[in-house]
Amino acid sequence: MRVPLGWVKDYVSWELDLDGLCERLTLGGLEVTGVEQVGADWDRTKIWVGEVVQVRQHPNADRLVLVTVNHGLGELEVVTGAPNLRVGDVGHKVVFAMEGARLIDGHADTLKYQTLKRGRIRGVESAGMVCSEKELGISDEHEGIIILDPDAPTGMPFADYWGGTVLDLDLTPNLARCFSMVGVAREVAALTAQRFVEPDFALQADGPQIAGQIELEIADPDLCPRYSAALIKAVRIAPSPQWLQRRLILAGMRPINNIVDITNYVMLELGQPLHAFDYRLLRPRQGGGVPAIIVRRAQVGEQMTTLDGAQHTLSGEELLITDGGGPVAVGGVMGGLESEVTDATVDVLLEAANFNNISVRRTSARLKLPSEAAQRFGRGVDPELTLMALRRAADLMRELAGGTVAAGLADVYPGQRALREVTLPLSEVPRLLGIELSLAEVSEMLSLLGFICEPIAGATPALRVTVPSHRLDVSIAADLIEEVARMYGYDRLPTTLMADQMPNVLPEPELELEERARDTLVGCGLTEVITYSLGALESEARLTPGALLPDGAGYLRLANPLSRETEYLRQTLMASMLEAVSRNLRFVKRVAAFEIGRVYLPAPGQPLPAEPTRVCIALTGPREPRSWLANSSPNLNYYDLKGVVEALCLHLGAHNVAFAPGQHVSLHPGRTASLLLDGQPVGVLGEVHPVVRQQFDLPEQTVCLAELELDALIAAAERVVRHRGISRMPALNLDLAVVLDEVVASDSVEAAIRESGGKLLVDVVLFDVFRGQQIGTGKKSLAYGLTFQSPDKTLTTEQAVQQRDRIVRALERAFGAEIRG
Repeated sequence: MRVPLGWVKDYVSWELDLDGLCERLTLGGLEVTGVEQVGADWDRTKIWVGEVVQVRQHPNADRLVLVTVNHGLGELEVVTGAPNLRVGDVGHKVVFAMEGARLIDGHADTLKYQTLKRGRIRGVESAGMVCSEKELGISDEHEGIIILDPDAPTGMPFADYWGGTVLDLDLTPNLARCFSMVGVAREVAALTAQRFVEPDFALQADGPQIAGQIELEIADPDLCPRYSAALIKAVRIAPSPQWLQRRLILAGMRPINNIVDITNYVMLELGQPLHAFDYRLLRPRQGGGVPAIIVRRAQVGEQMTTLDGAQHTLSGEELLITDGGGPVAVGGVMGGLESEVTDATVDVLLEAANFNNISVRRTSARLKLPSEAAQRFGRGVDPELTLMALRRAADLMRELAGGTVAAGLADVYPGQRALREVTLPLSEVPRLLGIELSLAEVSEMLSLLGFICEPIAGATPALRVTVPSHRLDVSIAADLIEEVARMYGYDRLPTTLMADQMPNVLPEPELELEERARDTLVGCGLTEVITYSLGALESEARLTPGALLPDGAGYLRLANPLSRETEYLRQTLMASMLEAVSRNLRFVKRVAAFEIGRVYLPAPGQPLPAEPTRVCIALTGPREPRSWLANSSPNLNYYDLKGVVEALCLHLGAHNVAFAPGQHVSLHPGRTASLLLDGQPVGVLGEVHPVVRQQFDLPEQTVCLAELELDALIAAAERVVRHRGISRMPALNLDLAVVLDEVVASDSVEAAIRESGGKLLVDVVLFDVFRGQQIGTGKKSLAYGLTFQSPDKTLTTEQAVQQRDRIVRALERAFGAEIRG
């Protein structure tokens, strides 16, 4: 939020310098993220507030005029083509720049500075320039020059008149009370122990009573606890005076016209959003005589067009401001186009209401309608502000737009509540803050913030604290302790150690094994990704060929999603992983990634879902990065993925695993395997189905994907890593090739070889698979490399051959294998 300090000074003064004030605000919770010195580039000796003495026609140009300007030190003549200065004008206050002033080039397309020089334009010497907003960097407006208010002091440096210091505050949601100049001023006064000038605005209302001219009704007081209105007739729509435009610009808002600017000005000043309706466009109820305002929930399917020109179809959860004929505004968010204030507006109905903050946040998010009003209402606005804001804005409209204010203010307040009272035991201060303060000191600090403190008689010192209406964030004693800490100063709070020994760190083997899994996958060359646990049904639908939308009833849905893309809790990691792969393949050719995260599965009859931890792995692209050694490389395939999964199981110590043919709707039929642990499936791996690949906008290349139950692998993991001694004896290597039926799995053959090979068999490697007419149809040849080694003696060739023959006999009995010559 941008806070012009000159505006804040209307309500409080302080003695601190700028750095001291910023530090005090930041330590008090109002973080100052930036300071802008508006006008620091305007030379105080060359850019002045000037007064037009005379405007004459240029003798050699129809579209140019000669302007004589008094800048306080004399009179100079300049040439200009500004359309808002005409022959005969006199007395206008303008911004006058002398020779040597550094200005922005108003005719350049990009930001470009120029130093003003005296020169001749169409034969007439120009001693300076009368400036537009663009030339001074105020805005991009350069069609005409700046016409200042008549009371602008001639001869004052323009930097002193228009410039100022603007703080950029980063306000947390609990500081909703500070989204206004008055709110910031109240905090400055408290933090610097200065007097805060409470705003008290008088209203001159000379029109007839508002009663009988407008009808108000709140049909849903749970969403609108208060609705107030004022009526101003016979207004003139025109530009706002310069002082008001200046403050709006410094605060980061663009001036529009006097009526709209006043509503924005009061919102920035007091924190109460306002909305102006064209009174003559408001409709009465059917059969009624005066315009009616009814605050109600939207009807399902109801439509309305907002001020931004967008048409919205409503869900029935939004709050609407309606007249007798239909919607005229979305409560707390944005007004409607039908009742918009235009140049033809004569009578204005001014709204100041209070809305349920949660409802406003949901509506703003659902309709994608961010606004300054929604930003404030969404955090909470004091309901006692409505009448003060109406008085202030209505009187400004009377003064600046020439309107006549109807006597009285319409006010419906069904949600009125008594001020909250909170009991604060003094013992809570040292317990939570670690400092000793007296009851009087605590009372003084809270009183500076507007709390009313009353000591409670009794053995235990305590305060009965009445919370002011604008402090919506205070409801318990801990909230008051936070205020004491802010006032005392976070930087002054002592650092204290626990008055006890630190608790012992208990081992958490599951987390250690999860970290081991991460280290293993990173060691395999994969990169860890972290995706959102929330997603959309459309995303999970793309995991199915044909993209069939799953039934949302089978998913856990967030009650208040930020968007439709983050509405449901995921039941698989595959969708978010493939989305991440798709995004990354736009910039790189190779992706090797993994994610360890939870999925959320509804548990019938249980209040909470099951949340198993899974690991998802994705591989695609060239196996080797491009280099001078090889400009091309085969793509990663299923066997690369299988090797990563095997390495993961090996390093976790989950040994009793096997791979079997499997099926999965997202993976390619015939190119999918199941991971079995003790014979039970704990994961699936394979190539992504071509249709699924297209639905995720993946390129035409093999994408390998695996999703494993990490909880099951960790449960089966060996907690202690066992090592085996390395033999110093030489090893003997023999080859064995056997012919078997095609249906015999190589894993079964390898298991039989290891079992029959005894302790001397230390390694088995399948190095060749052959199919052909030489061995017959329905047959295959598997060739294994066998390594034999004794831990304590040198093996002879005869001993190794005996072990190999034993293996051959076992394979013949188990599979009917034949030795291939």
